[in-house]
Amino acid sequence: MPIAYYITHPQVRIDANIPVPEWGLSDIGRARAVAMLGQPWIGSIRRVVSSAERKAIETAEILARHLGLVVEVRERMHENDRSATGFLPPPEFEAVADQFFANHHVSIRGWERAIDAQHRIMGGVDAVLGTGIDGDIAFVGHGGVGTLLLLLLDGRGISRIADQPAGGGNYFAYNIEEGRILHGWRPIDEPPPHQGL
Repeated sequence: MPIAYYITHPQVRIDANIPVPEWGLSDIGRARAVAMLGQPWIGSIRRVVSSAERKAIETAEILARHLGLVVEVRERMHENDRSATGFLPPPEFEAVADQFFANHHVSIRGWERAIDAQHRIMGGVDAVLGTGIDGDIAFVGHGGVGTLLLLLLDGRGISRIADQPAGGGNYFAYNIEEGRILHGWRPIDEPPPHQGL
């Protein structure tokens, strides 16, 4: 049963003077991405697909190098477009993100609408899966669109109830053939619950 793993980039180096899509991983984020390589679910991955944002590509490259694969970059798999506001301090960002999920047919402060971001990310995943599946696949991306994807795959409406834990660096798993979520968000650098301590 081929599995699709949606992996979010871990912690980034925040710089209000640099556009958000150009932020790279922080030292903690890079260390967490490397720690992910020792997890039991990693070995079956045969394809790595990434958003074009720098933090996602850096995460995907760590994974692909380990597996001897090449990263496939897909421009349309980026995070929800928030360029209208640019960087927002964390409390303000969280407030606007709450509105983004709660009013998914409305552009909040010029952000891409949640419903549009959801259709875009699902379209990106479908396009990749439509090129053939010969094993497990990792999509490396972002928490906002990842949450929207998880909700759609699980048949739930848009809300923030399924948002990934703070900080990023989480993944969920989806059984491609059966069309069902195997599990929700888990940290990339911690063993699955049944794998011991």
